[in-house]
Amino acid sequence: MLKKIFSSGLVMLWIAVLVMLLDRYSKTWVMHHLNFHEPFPIFSFFNLTLAYNTGAAFSFLDGASGWQNWVFGSLALMVSAIVIVSLARLSSRDYWMSVAFCLILGGALGNMWDRITYGYVIDLLSFHWHDWYFAIFNVADSAICVGAFMVFCQWVRKER
Repeated sequence: MLKKIFSSGLVMLWIAVLVMLLDRYSKTWVMHHLNFHEPFPIFSFFNLTLAYNTGAAFSFLDGASGWQNWVFGSLALMVSAIVIVSLARLSSRDYWMSVAFCLILGGALGNMWDRITYGYVIDLLSFHWHDWYFAIFNVADSAICVGAFMVFCQWVRKER
């Protein structure tokens, strides 16, 4: 069993754990130190802002009646299972895809934890330019996006 872990992409699972820990720590910190939707300025273009999201990325379906929480939680569980199987099939030398999959896994599990524990995802990172604000998101969302971009880059590279 250990030989399989160290010879496959599973050896990079520590990245998923790190993403989950950073995500959990950041969310716990904002829940204990910030008031709901009250911006805490860090830079002229960036605030920490406690927000709750029952929808998907960028508040997609946030206003739905609650069914979306179960759908997105189930989707995160399915994606996590697929990612773990994919990691087990990858060589330990395939660093790029192993890291990408672990970023996606850590982010999916981080947001799934929120959905199960709170019934919504805690968001906190708020970028803006003057009066224009981008959707508030979190560390898990960031990891999923970076991991998906890495998978896309690998796909484009292989297509060439």
